[in-house]
Amino acid sequence: MKGISDLSIVAEERVNTPFGTPSGTFVTGTLDDVEIIYINRHGAEHHIAPHQINYKANMFVLKTLEVTDIIAVTAVGGITDAMSPMKWVVPNQIIDYTHGRAQTYSDVNDTKVNHIDFSYPFDETLRNRLISVLEKQAHKHETKGTYAVMQGPRLETVAEVKRLQQDGCDIVGMTAMPEASLARELEMRYATLSLVVNWAAGQGGGLISMEEIKKLITQGNDACEKIVNEVIINW
Repeated sequence: MKGISDLSIVAEERVNTPFGTPSGTFVTGTLDDVEIIYINRHGAEHHIAPHQINYKANMFVLKTLEVTDIIAVTAVGGITDAMSPMKWVVPNQIIDYTHGRAQTYSDVNDTKVNHIDFSYPFDETLRNRLISVLEKQAHKHETKGTYAVMQGPRLETVAEVKRLQQDGCDIVGMTAMPEASLARELEMRYATLSLVVNWAAGQGGGLISMEEIKKLITQGNDACEKIVNEVIINW
C-alpha cells in the first residue's frame, strides 16, 4: 500500500535510532480522530530489498512513537489451492526460513534476554478486526493460513515451494519476519493483511511474470486502502 489518501498529515519525520537508519520517513496523521503512523518498509521508491530492510530500526521507532497496534500489508504468493491470486489472507501462523537477519533486541549481551512467547505470532484481536471488514466489504478472503517467510529478493524454486507445502505453508512472502517477533518483543500488537498476487512457483503452470505481479498489486491498492481505513474508522 502506497499510503492512506484520507490521512490528515500532521508531521513527516526521519528518525535516527541506535540500530541504524529506518526505511524512510514516518508519516503521522489522523483518520476519524485516530492517530496513525505510516512507513513504507521498502522505502519510498521500493528500493530496499526484503533482506536489507532494517526491521529493528523500523519497529524501534514505531515503539518510541507510542504505536500500540500494527497492520502490516504484504504481497504474497499462493501455495495451496485456496490461496488464489487476488484473494486476501489474514494469516494466523508463520514459518521463518530467513537467515542472517537481525532477529531480536536481545543480541547485545548487556541486558537480560527477553524470551517471548511466540506460539501465536499474530494478534487475534487485530486479526478479527481485519476479517470483519473483509467480510463486510465482501472481499474474497481466507481467515487463516501459514505464512512462509523466505529470504528474497529472488522468488522460490519449484522444489522449494513443494517443500513449503509439505511443511504446511499456505502462502509465501519475504517480510513478515522478523517484523512480527520484534513487534512482540516491544509489546506492540501485530497482524498481517496479505494479498495473493501470484501462484507460487510450480503451482500455476508456467513461469512467474513480475509484470503481472505489479499489475495485481496496483489493482489491489484501492481495496487495501478501503480495508485499512474501515478498520481504523471502526476502532
